[in-house]
Amino acid sequence: MSTQLVAPHGGTLVNRIDSTAQGTKADAVITLTDRQQCDLEMIAIGAMSPLTGFMGSADYASVCERMQLGTGNVWPIPITCAVDTATADKINVGAEVQLNDGKGRVLGFLKVEEKYPHDKRLQAVSVFKTEDTAHPGVKVLMGEGDVCLAGPIRVVTANHEPEFPEYNLPPAKTRAEFERRGWHTVVAFQTRNPIHRAHEYLTKCAQEICDGLLVHPLVGQTQEGDIPADVRMKCYTALLEKYYHPDHTMLSVLPAAMRYAGPREAILHAILRQNYGCSHFIVGRDHAGVGQYYGTYDAQQIFDELPAGGLKIMPLKFEHAAWSKRAGGMVSGKTFPKIEGDQIFLSGTKVREMLRAGERPPEEFTRPEVADILIASMKQ
Repeated sequence: MSTQLVAPHGGTLVNRIDSTAQGTKADAVITLTDRQQCDLEMIAIGAMSPLTGFMGSADYASVCERMQLGTGNVWPIPITCAVDTATADKINVGAEVQLNDGKGRVLGFLKVEEKYPHDKRLQAVSVFKTEDTAHPGVKVLMGEGDVCLAGPIRVVTANHEPEFPEYNLPPAKTRAEFERRGWHTVVAFQTRNPIHRAHEYLTKCAQEICDGLLVHPLVGQTQEGDIPADVRMKCYTALLEKYYHPDHTMLSVLPAAMRYAGPREAILHAILRQNYGCSHFIVGRDHAGVGQYYGTYDAQQIFDELPAGGLKIMPLKFEHAAWSKRAGGMVSGKTFPKIEGDQIFLSGTKVREMLRAGERPPEEFTRPEVADILIASMKQ
């Protein structure tokens, strides 16, 4: 077994936090969107290593068309700083641009090395497989500016109001914690929903082959209708406290923006977790999907299409799991035959209807502690 953690993507963990940047004389000031603020934070703390700033046109085209940076490193989704044309016209190449959050507070600075047209159609078709603005990722993309500013960033404060600061550990700190715990292999579980019994089954299967489990919920920008992050965190902490082994389980948050890009976002999520120090990554049914835009297991198959050695992190591919009344436990298509009326499966719509009515879904579907938290949140 390896005695050290997996290497960061690209070989080096980036750090763009620079307190000395505070005195930088800016040629222009722009306010970042919610997504851009998330991306800036992820670049600054090294979660998006090897990126050191917002992408230029060559990387943009290469990522869209080949899922690779110009360096050859796998990268699935463009990370850009797009602004409107009027703003771009006032900013020259070589300028130092101050980057503010939505409350006018300084986050950092961008050294503009390039300005280029934002090819939204190319990105929509390549990344999301659709131009349909009913897709939440495409909707955000089409609302962005028409010109991209590219260049390295220096960040004074990655986030003035980080959510769940006690759980918001950057990659350098998760790596240090894994080493303190003596974990060499770590499996990450990405989620933007409460963990139900099928998720619990997947994570515990993965724990059997790794030293530790990192439950790593995304708490950055999501879409309207998703369960709020504060409610989800209550669910995670309640579940982990009662049903997981504390010596082999850890909870931390991912302050990234959700893009709902299905297969390509599964690759991005894996890269982020490799940078956080994880050796394995759970990829389940319709990972990062939305609606009917992607096939059920497209997000698993895309890992087989990457060049050899493209990622150091190993995907753990799981099929749909559910409680079998006949087997008396959780099963998947690989472990138990499908029998008419045997498995307890509830749609998201049905679960929400039950919770709003104050009804607990069956314990075979979700733990009662989680259901109680969700029912209480629905009544607020």
